[in-house]
Amino acid sequence: MKNKTIHYVALASVLMTPTFSFAAEQKPKLVLQITVDALRGDLLERYKANFGKGGFRYLMDDGTYYTNAYYQHGNTETIVGHVSLATGAPPSVHGMVGNVWYDRNEKRLVYNVEDGDYSMLSSGAGVNKSTEIDPTQKVATQDGRSPNPILSTTFSDELAIATNGESKVFSVSVKDRGAISLGGHSGKAFWFSKAGSEFVTSNYYYDEYPNWVTAWNEKKLPDQYSGTRWELSLPADQYTLKESNPDYKVDLAGFKRSFPHPYGPASYKYYTTMLTLSPAGDELTEDFASTLLKKENLGQGTFTDYLAVSFSATDYVIHMYGPTSLEAEDNLIRLDKTIAKLLKNVDEQVGLENTLIVLSADHGAPEAPAVVNALGAQQPALFDQKKLISPDLLSRLKTEFGLSKDAIRLYAQPYVYLNHDVIKKKGISLDKVQKAVAEELLKVKGIAYAVTSSDIEKNQVPNTHTMQLVKNNYHPLRSGDVYVVYQPRNFINDMDGLTIASTHGSPWRYDTYVPVIFAGYNIDDEKISREITPYDIAPTLSSILGITQPSGATGKVLTEVIQD
Repeated sequence: MKNKTIHYVALASVLMTPTFSFAAEQKPKLVLQITVDALRGDLLERYKANFGKGGFRYLMDDGTYYTNAYYQHGNTETIVGHVSLATGAPPSVHGMVGNVWYDRNEKRLVYNVEDGDYSMLSSGAGVNKSTEIDPTQKVATQDGRSPNPILSTTFSDELAIATNGESKVFSVSVKDRGAISLGGHSGKAFWFSKAGSEFVTSNYYYDEYPNWVTAWNEKKLPDQYSGTRWELSLPADQYTLKESNPDYKVDLAGFKRSFPHPYGPASYKYYTTMLTLSPAGDELTEDFASTLLKKENLGQGTFTDYLAVSFSATDYVIHMYGPTSLEAEDNLIRLDKTIAKLLKNVDEQVGLENTLIVLSADHGAPEAPAVVNALGAQQPALFDQKKLISPDLLSRLKTEFGLSKDAIRLYAQPYVYLNHDVIKKKGISLDKVQKAVAEELLKVKGIAYAVTSSDIEKNQVPNTHTMQLVKNNYHPLRSGDVYVVYQPRNFINDMDGLTIASTHGSPWRYDTYVPVIFAGYNIDDEKISREITPYDIAPTLSSILGITQPSGATGKVLTEVIQD
């Protein structure tokens, strides 16, 4: 295994520390962090009637449940939210400004956790399709993966430091970015390879797979869904919401618009993709995570261990069908059972009373335009990305600055990136070009704001909530020249040439709204309506364990949980 590049300096000195009092005090044996990708804050209450007792209901009814948690950054994408959960900080600190960004040194789009210094342990397990990276971006990526692009320590890093590496730290997800982010620089991360139909990792973490991982993959559990279908869990009349407009749904290579949804045979080209677009992806994630729990003997040592499990299916299902659909509700009903199974396994091995559990999400999601418009909103809602670089914009660049189209490099959500080299050679002020581009973008129907990086750097943006979220997303080495904010419920709905029902990434409340629940170890049952931010999770976990907060944390300690 190659030497890891760690983005903090404290580790070397800590490793020389001979003794700790950390384990002498009463601490939880395990911290279990559950993240449900795209679980908007209201969806648990909306669909609660059909949940069982051991999953979401246990967390909601027996835990400390914060019902008004909102992210404080503008680009609500997967990697941004996951790393914010891990670090307790916004992207202006941890650097993950989007699922992809333009790297001006390498002169190309880069994927958030790619790292050419490392390679996958499984050959052919790299990402081959843009849809595995981001629904709206097409980007070539190096196959290697590591957490090195994360510019702050995570809670799991600080736990490893505080215990001199004695705490076991693991993270699991279908998505590589979902696993790598929460595992931090010091943990071990596993994710699902659609190409290989197995859980994989890179040689950042291991020189070779642990025997139990090889054994799990050899069982070929994904094949159990071959020839089966995703069916409704309950009789149709028992669902909370009745489906009224199925026309907005996607038909992806045979994954049909309405139930039942066939997975196809295991030999089918899109078989593993179908699994991840359904509850099957979460079920496989739970099985792998529960196997890890047992095989790595988590919660059995002297020090607190950490397991992060990020469930990705909700995000994919909402992209395909929207939050108000039978698919979204049935997926959460099935995820409720999956989480109950995970918690049962944790209880049997560690004891829920010895396990500190926290559940949240990386972002929310908007309703599908067809649903909103059917209720009378009549908003356009679907934005054509081609409109961004309009003839009027190109004409102004030519007339005012003598610049051609190559002055604009590309658009990568949420930024327009300019060609600094071309602009510099012309001897033109970058600030003026940014301003001109922003002014022309604001003329495009469906765009609410266009904010230049120059104005953010000079703190010359209005003092509003939305502008603060845009500022919190700004990192000088990774952010683009103009931040584009679409009007509410307007979004680019293209996924690799397919029209999708819903997508996230805005600073509006429906995208920043998520649940935050602490449960298990010494946690009282309480519902709290005051507004908090998910950035508060990492500092609160650190405070409970009496360890240092992540290096860039801006969140606050949640006093109700600490008092418990």
